[in-house]
Amino acid sequence: MCPKFSEEEDLIRFQKMVYISSWDEFAERSIQLFRVDPQSTRYVMKYRHCDGKLVLKVTDNRECLKFKTDQAQDAKKMEKLNNIFFTLMVRGPDADITEASGKEQAEAQPTKKGRGRKQ
Repeated sequence: MCPKFSEEEDLIRFQKMVYISSWDEFAERSIQLFRVDPQSTRYVMKYRHCDGKLVLKVTDNRECLKFKTDQAQDAKKMEKLNNIFFTLMVRGPDADITEASGKEQAEAQPTKKGRGRKQ
């Protein structure tokens, strides 16, 4: 059974669900939200192929941040945010996230040179 909320509580809950238009602001506020309460913060990605839209949502049941995009280049930004969240989840909310981008991790892996047998 769903809990009943007064009109004032519904209005407060509605005002807390915000679509953020700037990626940088969304990422920064999402990380802050996770660091304040890592146990109850959730991160959800939803892609609608028919619309070509990607929606990211971060919530802690008190505040809900959303970012909507249809730009392909935002996929790299989303991947970087995923790596930041993975780092925070594994190392703790006080972890240093400057090294948590996918680009540095890919560069750290050794590359194979040449194709074929050794001579």
